Amino acid sequence: MAAPKRGRIASAQSKPWRSLALILIAIVALTAGMFASGHTTPRLGIDLAGGTSITLRAVAEPGQESAINKTNMDTAVEIMNRRVNGLGVSEAEVQTQGDKNIIVNIPKGTNSKEARQQVGTTAKLYFRPVIATEMSGGAATATPSPSASSSASGKATDKATEKATDKSTSSATPSASSTSQGRAVTDALKADASPSAGASASASASASSSASPSASGSASTSKLEAQYAALDCSKKSVRATAGKGAKPTDPTVACGETSPGQWQKYILGPAEVDGTDVKKAQAVFNTQTAAGWTVTMDFTSKGTKKFADITGKLAKNQPPQNQFAIVLDGNVVSDPRVNEALTGGNAEISGSFTQEEAQSLANMLKYGALPLTFKEDSVTTVTAALGGEQLHAGLIAGAIGLALVVVYLLVFYRGLSVIAIPSLLVSAILTYVIMTLLGPAIGFALNLPAVCGAIVAIGITADSFIVFFERVRDEIREGRSLRPAVERAWPRARRTILVSDFVSFLAAAVLFIVTVGKVQGFAFTLGLTTVLDVVVVFLFTKPLMTILARRKFFANGHKLSGLDPKALGAKAPLRRTRRPARPADPKEA
Repeated sequence: MAAPKRGRIASAQSKPWRSLALILIAIVALTAGMFASGHTTPRLGIDLAGGTSITLRAVAEPGQESAINKTNMDTAVEIMNRRVNGLGVSEAEVQTQGDKNIIVNIPKGTNSKEARQQVGTTAKLYFRPVIATEMSGGAATATPSPSASSSASGKATDKATEKATDKSTSSATPSASSTSQGRAVTDALKADASPSAGASASASASASSSASPSASGSASTSKLEAQYAALDCSKKSVRATAGKGAKPTDPTVACGETSPGQWQKYILGPAEVDGTDVKKAQAVFNTQTAAGWTVTMDFTSKGTKKFADITGKLAKNQPPQNQFAIVLDGNVVSDPRVNEALTGGNAEISGSFTQEEAQSLANMLKYGALPLTFKEDSVTTVTAALGGEQLHAGLIAGAIGLALVVVYLLVFYRGLSVIAIPSLLVSAILTYVIMTLLGPAIGFALNLPAVCGAIVAIGITADSFIVFFERVRDEIREGRSLRPAVERAWPRARRTILVSDFVSFLAAAVLFIVTVGKVQGFAFTLGLTTVLDVVVVFLFTKPLMTILARRKFFANGHKLSGLDPKALGAKAPLRRTRRPARPADPKEA
């Protein structure tokens, strides 16, 4: 059998230092990022670090007690889980208890206040026309999404969540009343509430007055005027009650935050579009214009018609009555202006959004329409005593397993353990650093099943080393020396390792998708360590093997190297067939 071309082997063996340098640079960079972020340990799940447990009780409106059923409770659990759990690895748990309660467990280290607000924001989402408001800062618009089939177009900004572009704008003092818009509150109620809220006759009667207004309509208008005049949205206690309990078919007052610490008050007409009419909402970075981060909305077929109707009416009005307010739990989270009828079934809200603000608004639009209203019954602190004991036992089991793997490598592969053990160490370092960085990045929390996934990964990583070592030994048994044996063994070992790791990763991915809660932590860790196994084998184990194959201890097959040809039962060395030397020409002698 002919030996491989020397040029090919030399090329394959000339790059090991590059790979080692690359993975070492990656380790240093990730470690530096870990220390720079201020997080040097992984976030722990509620079973290991304790946390907060919130009990929510479903409350039905009078006459709608039948709405509290299994279907609606399961829907509420799914929405809340998406609100607080993101990718499913932050270890927050949401589950039903009995017929009317939902338990939300939030691990320590998570922003429990924000999480409580997310799960506590349980009222339905509504789109209400703006009748009157105190203005502060720039205007706002809503336009069709770029993917919309509608031909309408225009620039969009969002005032309710918009950051001020300069100090003078952000510190502007709101006007005392809507007269700064050229119309008194009373006139606004009488003249514009009806066109904005034409979908509901009963609502129109209470929100506007005709040429001969009824006594009830006048009383309702006067009441709204009084509520609006007395509304001081700068007070937290007032914001907590403004607009609460208002029926969708009735006008109401509400508060909205225009910028941190700056609040605005509104008179809003009856709800024209329900949150359930929003089919999809997402935060998108618009690269085609200077809009930056925007929020796109897709409506259901029913919602498309309702949204087209209300935007068509609002577009004919003057500010601020050409705005619609997105109201969640009685608070205005956005109030875009409408320049034209939006008939394409989708729209885009844009402004000076940060990515976080755009994602927050998109989440409210997408997950805000809970089928039930919930009341927070209790908030308790959960200890991690039991979890700490289990973690201690799990770490002991992991240490025993790792020790057994090391002993196995030392006994059966002897000198090759000099490659395997550092590879395990590199894999462990990468796993630890990445899990630590994923805590603040995506909310990843390390729970007991995740620890189990990391322990299982020890076997997966060791299996990859063994496959490579055995392929090298097979080549030596065929009579080859170590350096060509390593290069010949690698393509076959590489294929086997990739197939094996792909199967493991596929199993982890399927488990992550079809499960919820703690099992997702196990699947996520298993998938992560499987990917890192491929990285370590390709960029560390193989290059290190190539370098050590040049050392006499391994190249000459020392008895303790684990590559002794005699111990492996190697055949006679393979030699290249050479042509016999040409006899010397007698004339040249």
